[in-house]
Amino acid sequence: MRIVFAGTPEFAAEHLKALLGTQHQVIAVYTQPDRPAGRGHKLMPSPVKQLAVEHGIAVYQPATLRAPEAQAELAALQPDLMVVVAYGLILPQVVLDTPRLGCINSHASLLPRWRGAAPIQRAVQAGDSESGVTVMQMEAGLDTGPMLLKVTTPIAATDTGGSLHDRLAVLGSQAVIQAVDALAAGTLTGEVQDDSLANYAHKLNKDEARLDWSRPAVELERLVRAFNPWPVCHSTLNGEPLKVLAASLGEGSGQPGQILTTSKDGLTVACGEGALRLTRLQLPGGKPLAFADLYNSRREQFAPGLVLGQ
Repeated sequence: MRIVFAGTPEFAAEHLKALLGTQHQVIAVYTQPDRPAGRGHKLMPSPVKQLAVEHGIAVYQPATLRAPEAQAELAALQPDLMVVVAYGLILPQVVLDTPRLGCINSHASLLPRWRGAAPIQRAVQAGDSESGVTVMQMEAGLDTGPMLLKVTTPIAATDTGGSLHDRLAVLGSQAVIQAVDALAAGTLTGEVQDDSLANYAHKLNKDEARLDWSRPAVELERLVRAFNPWPVCHSTLNGEPLKVLAASLGEGSGQPGQILTTSKDGLTVACGEGALRLTRLQLPGGKPLAFADLYNSRREQFAPGLVLGQ
């Protein structure tokens, strides 16, 4: 089949890499315009664009697909199918109707559980027992299309947003290949989603990564895992920012945010319910370190009785 691929981040690049290893022909790639990155704010191509350029595939980067010229450009490619993975642009109905077999999307959730921008992190944050990837036929609604194929994976008690992301990128790539082959053979039919089971996975932001110590420890532990590696949970200690990259449930009680105990095993902090043991931290200007390393060199900074978040 003649496939147009649309995607932007690393998650999407893994899918493109897998498609390039099949008998199908990726005739063009659509990705977001280059964005400023790093200290020099130099324009950087997306991971999908970098991969496409390496393989000599034509790259299109329209700011919108609502413009008639962008729509005509896509139609001229005469694709059989468009595979969309974390592209980041809305596809209007005329675009959805352009490929002979329409557009399919690899979405990192067991739909309809989490629709929207951040399904991986929201699943970890909510304490879901499993996640997965749903390959769906796209329609005008947000992640509302008929489900073509699902793959599942358990969410372990140690999973982070990052570890689940990496696992789902592999599972999703395999599922898309399976779905593309079945569509080519005409053996795939969609299952309608139950809208009453849907939740909206809001986009992540740094503000909600601030640890609210009045919340239960069990919620904060999941938040720390969900927001690693981005946006990373944070608090303050003695007025200085403190990033929290790993934590486990601890024991004890006290004023929310109060340091209860310190040891090489971690920094135990009182929460609204229970306590949280912080095991991997990052201080301003430093790199992430296990608390055992900070305990050896900066023990006085983490004295019991001090309060985080003030």
